[in-house]
Amino acid sequence: MGRVLTLAVALLMVTAMFAPVAAAAPPGTVDDVATASSTNDHVEASGAPVSTFDTDDADNETDEDEFGDEPIGKVNGYWYNDSIDIDQADGLTDEELEAYVYRKMARVEQIRDQKFRADVPVDVMTREEFREMREDRESDEEFNRWNDQVWKGLFIVGEDESSEEEIDTVFSGAVAGFYSPAEDRVVIVTDDGDNPVIDNSTLLHELGHAMQDQYHNLSDPTYRGATQDADLAIDGIVEGEVVYMEHVYEERCESGEWECVETPPTDRTDDDGPDPNLGIFLTVFQPYSDGPGYAADIVEEDGWEGITERMEEPPKSTTQVIHRTDREPTPIDYEHTAESGWEHYPDQGVEGADTVGEASIYAMFWYQARFYEADTIDWREFTQADHPHETYNYVSEPSSGWANDELYPYRRGDDQDGYVWVTEWETATDAQQFSDAYGAMLEAHDVRTDDGYHVVDDGPFRGAYLVSTEDTRVTIVHGPTTGAVSDIRPDLAAEIRDDATTEPDDPGEIETPTEPDAPDAPDDDGSIDLETPGFGAGIAVAALLATIALLRVGRRR
Repeated sequence: MGRVLTLAVALLMVTAMFAPVAAAAPPGTVDDVATASSTNDHVEASGAPVSTFDTDDADNETDEDEFGDEPIGKVNGYWYNDSIDIDQADGLTDEELEAYVYRKMARVEQIRDQKFRADVPVDVMTREEFREMREDRESDEEFNRWNDQVWKGLFIVGEDESSEEEIDTVFSGAVAGFYSPAEDRVVIVTDDGDNPVIDNSTLLHELGHAMQDQYHNLSDPTYRGATQDADLAIDGIVEGEVVYMEHVYEERCESGEWECVETPPTDRTDDDGPDPNLGIFLTVFQPYSDGPGYAADIVEEDGWEGITERMEEPPKSTTQVIHRTDREPTPIDYEHTAESGWEHYPDQGVEGADTVGEASIYAMFWYQARFYEADTIDWREFTQADHPHETYNYVSEPSSGWANDELYPYRRGDDQDGYVWVTEWETATDAQQFSDAYGAMLEAHDVRTDDGYHVVDDGPFRGAYLVSTEDTRVTIVHGPTTGAVSDIRPDLAAEIRDDATTEPDDPGEIETPTEPDAPDAPDDDGSIDLETPGFGAGIAVAALLATIALLRVGRRR
């Protein structure tokens, strides 16, 4: 995502997006993820919290040894199945907050079957303070220009749009809270700092990240991906474990096994701002959708010890999370051949490139099918997840079989941009399916052919394209004109021109699956239900929020 993400560790910062959510805030710099300033720095910039419940306060002293002395499922005298008298209708008092937090910590222990090693301070921050924190972040113009091309390469952010602004809009919803590894504390974002209301799942999610940090140190480089796909993959286990724990918690509440604190409804809305870019949202949400199922399968097969082992060696690609495979990405050899003043960004991404990965490619085809009627995939199948712990389905014919990709943004002067996107696939058939779907996507934008080039004259994805499919590799070159494309990748342009015919083939065709029956399809308007399980406060979608706040979305560079 040009890392929209930041995800990986950044995403650690669970906060809320469209509905209050939670996340974990990683250490590293947003640069590491996508920006140049650290998530923790942003937390500090917010100033002192309006209200604080700190387990280290004099009246609540509980040192690490005391935690070790209590059995799993009991924290500071509170058992996981204790009854507590809490009513959030008028907000939480300090006494209620203490009981709420300690019993929740005990429940995290009971679900995860391990002890907290230390107490976890829980602070409260007002939404106004959080907004100010976001507004104080600095913008990196070079990174943003580089990242713009990554998202434009995915046909999710158009020529006249800013990836930074689009990502910020996606994450500008109400943040529910986040965990800061640098400060070892949970921060809850609330409308009323004097009378805070805390969602059950949000608190459990953030405390889950606190426990992860105590055992694995979320500030470690292990939890920062060098690319967008690596970030999302790492979050597949980091967020997957915690969201799976949320699911277990919710099941025990719904079954009546546990008495759970109710979260009063809120009449707060965010209808005044621009609509979020669902292509970006689907991309960054993938770890929260597939991760819980990924974690559930590990627990079923190897128990919680399996989760511990996977946390120590996180997955390396979203393909590994989506398909439960250990297949390593295929190495890609690439040499820059641009001329006539075109240059890449050696200081961005990995030697100038980002790897977007299978999840992002799926989001590209979904977005283009839904909003531009591209004949790529049946976008309605997205809601048909086949795993009880997964929210959406990120599997499609033209995105499956991914083996690796490198997207290199290029620039010439202050106003010309382009990119070369090299993709590798497991088989030649997989490569052709991707190429056909990509061609169908171009057709949706009134593409015309010109001496082997595909040209889109108008619209958000205007410009010239070369698409070369050779065995398991598909290479795409884009620039504002055919001449620019030729200069960005002259060797490939020469080959395409030599192969061009008077009547060039269509850029691509693909047969889409038979449309599902009406009862199985989502609303006719194609909207995604942001209130479905996984998008609510229970999911750390917002994690993305805080994360991105800092994020410039992008990778942790």
